[in-house]
Amino acid sequence: MFSIGEIIDLAIQIEKNGERIYRNALHITPASSLATWFQKLADEESQHAKWFSEMKPTAKKSADELELEEMGRSILGRILGDQSFSLQDADFSSIDQVRDLLELAIEFERDTVLFYEMIHAFIEEEDTEALNVLEKIIDEENRHIQLFRDLLESGEANL
Repeated sequence: MFSIGEIIDLAIQIEKNGERIYRNALHITPASSLATWFQKLADEESQHAKWFSEMKPTAKKSADELELEEMGRSILGRILGDQSFSLQDADFSSIDQVRDLLELAIEFERDTVLFYEMIHAFIEEEDTEALNVLEKIIDEENRHIQLFRDLLESGEANL
């Protein structure tokens, strides 16, 4: 049901939404020590979007395929919009500890993984290429979660 291009476009939109929220949080948090962390998180989201863009297939498509893909992208765009899962309702102005910020980021990444796993159910089993791309995206999100967990465990987040 979902093409590789649609999955990647969705991943890019999620990353851009997360980046936008982290960059906006830079301006509203009372703890200046968090600014570096918000910047790091925003940069990570930006890097993810670029990485996902590089995964997009470049094969030529027929006019019908392009039209169907555009229609699917439009529907997904309307569904997703500016959603960024758990970050949408976060009150960054009340966060004053790096630990709290990283815990929120972990929650966001987990929600993202759950969303991608839901999409997984809508991909035809025969479409191994789309499944492989989606699994790479999920692996990257899980790597992000582990990075944040490692930071928490290292004590580096105890500000």
